[in-house]
Amino acid sequence: MNPEKVDRARLHKLTDLPNIGPALADDLRLIGIERPLDLVGRSPVELYQALSSITGTRQDPCVLDVFISITRFMEGEEPRPWWHYSTERKKMSHT
Repeated sequence: MNPEKVDRARLHKLTDLPNIGPALADDLRLIGIERPLDLVGRSPVELYQALSSITGTRQDPCVLDVFISITRFMEGEEPRPWWHYSTERKKMSHT
């Protein structure tokens, strides 16, 4: 969902999260994330690595940006576009 349209009071399905559309919602389900609350306390890097492992393909690094955005959102940060986290991701050594 577009971060500007996210309503924290209405987080029922994965597509209610910022930056998550149907395709990424399917990817999250592949790694055992069924609902937004399943993201609480999760590491975006571990989610990214799990998705790469289960699909047998190194995911686009921007997927990690999205995972950072949704885990931070679930920790209480404001919804932000995924590219807000690109600089932070680029400083990480694993991508």
